[in-house]
Amino acid sequence: MEIERKFLISRLPDALEQYPCVRMEQAYISTDPVIRVRRAGERYILTCKGRGLLSRDELELDLTPDAYTRLLSKADGASVVKDRYRVPLGAYTVELDIFREALAPLMLAEVEFPTEAAAQAFAAPDWFGQEVTYDPAYTNAALSRDGLPDLEQR
Repeated sequence: MEIERKFLISRLPDALEQYPCVRMEQAYISTDPVIRVRRAGERYILTCKGRGLLSRDELELDLTPDAYTRLLSKADGASVVKDRYRVPLGAYTVELDIFREALAPLMLAEVEFPTEAAAQAFAAPDWFGQEVTYDPAYTNAALSRDGLPDLEQR
C-alpha cells in the first residue's frame, strides 16, 4: 500500500545539490489500470498501481534492461523524464521531482506515510506550494497521457 501526499513546489529548498538525485524515465503501458515501466539510474522497474489518490495498492517488479526496452516500445503516451531528489524532512523523505522536456517547468513533491492518519497530520514546509494530492491531473500517468496541466486554471 502506498500512502502519499503531493504538492506543487513554490520554491526549491536551500542547497538542493547536497541531496541524492537520480534521473528517471518512465512510460505507461496502461493508465487504467496503471502499469508503468521506469528506469531510475541503472534500475529498471515494472509497477502496477491500484485505484486511488491518497492511498492505493502498488506492486513493483525488477526488470532487465532488455525487458524494459521491449516494454517501453509498447507505451502509450509520452515518456515522463524527471530528476528526483530525496530531501530529508524530519521523520519523512520528500521525493522532489523536477520535470524535464515537455513537462518542464513542473516541480512536484511527494511524501509517503505509514498510515493515512500520519498523512493527514503532516504539516507541509513553507517551500511547498498548493497541494494536488486529490487532483488526478497531477498523477504521472495523466501527465504522460495529457501533458502539463493548465496551471492558470487550477
